Amino acid sequence: MSRTRLARRIFKVLAVLAMLSVLGAGVLLGSLWLEHRTETTLPTPTGSFAVGRAIYDWTDDAKLDALAPVPGTKRELLVWIWYPSAAGQSVAMDDYVPAQIRAAAGPTRGALIFRLLTRDLSKVHGHSIRNADVSPQQRSYPVVIMRAGASTEVANYSTLAEDLASHGYVVVGFDAPYRTGLVVFPDGRVIERTPENNPELVSGAELTLRANKLLAAWTADIAFVLDQLARLNASDASGKFTGRVDMTRVGVFGHSFGGATSAQFCSEDSRCKAGIDVDGSLHGSVVQAGIHKPFMFLLSGQGDFSSDAEIRQIQVDIQSVYDRLPADGRLRIAIRGANHFTFSDDGALLKSYILRGVLRLFGKLAIDGRRQLAVTAYCVHSFFDWYLKGAGVSRLKISSPLYPEIQVLE
Repeated sequence: MSRTRLARRIFKVLAVLAMLSVLGAGVLLGSLWLEHRTETTLPTPTGSFAVGRAIYDWTDDAKLDALAPVPGTKRELLVWIWYPSAAGQSVAMDDYVPAQIRAAAGPTRGALIFRLLTRDLSKVHGHSIRNADVSPQQRSYPVVIMRAGASTEVANYSTLAEDLASHGYVVVGFDAPYRTGLVVFPDGRVIERTPENNPELVSGAELTLRANKLLAAWTADIAFVLDQLARLNASDASGKFTGRVDMTRVGVFGHSFGGATSAQFCSEDSRCKAGIDVDGSLHGSVVQAGIHKPFMFLLSGQGDFSSDAEIRQIQVDIQSVYDRLPADGRLRIAIRGANHFTFSDDGALLKSYILRGVLRLFGKLAIDGRRQLAVTAYCVHSFFDWYLKGAGVSRLKISSPLYPEIQVLE
């Protein structure tokens, strides 16, 4: 065979491969677009209550936002409240993310490929009723503050919030301008996180300094939210929450850096009666001071850590705090196969079969995302049921044959 003929054959093979690659890319993009536009519903809450949701814009006239780019800016939070609602109300089921927030946030949501790999939020449906009345089944309900991971919007944890509310809790989450990735206020203002508040852009000593500043801001936000809830409970202009929020039974939980915030707040504020850190490393004074109330560490074993040395230090810190917890009020559990990034609604919304296949191939997705959320929701409401609603005089036995993925760590 002459070199010319061989070259022609090689060229034809390469041309066919190139055409197949283009065709494959086209099919992939087409399937991603179809999935992007597919209707989907969050996992159904497992409790007996219907779920209501209300959104508030709360401004602190007494404190300034130390991490805002403009000095003198007042602290302001977008607050989301999920709660047990009265059944059978002829009111509208709320959007997963309200239309006015989606519309204002739309132009800032990133490149086309990012949008293709995520859900069209207008096609995502939750289970919350907009501004419904609080259920009359109980005089009042315990409070759980929920903190999102790092800069994630709190609505991205709606699965856990709705499930907890369905078990009889007033669940309160919030977003903070300049620290949350994107905050859209009811008046249409859109505020993104500033680079100065992004710990992922730095390392070493500067990372520690930035993380501690953020931790102080988030814990102060929780304190402010509890103050506001007490005012709402005393006198709600709408009458909805007046006398319905039990401020003597307060729990706090969060994911990732939100988990670190939960631990720090429960360490320093007596209003926290029980807390959970969902797969978060510890920061701040809690490592030295400890926590002196019921607390659970819920782990995945697949955190987003940069080195083995960092993992070992995180384990040492958690062990140190765990060892000093009350013997009848401490739990450290792992969910076998869980992934750090799918404790949020991403566990329910991660859609592309191809993407999930790649993640499984690299050992990053050993459990179905919805299953991980189901196990997590069970652990969260079981813990708070025991320590906020029950006597909590003995240690919670959280293992269940329904959830064999739970591994209790001593």
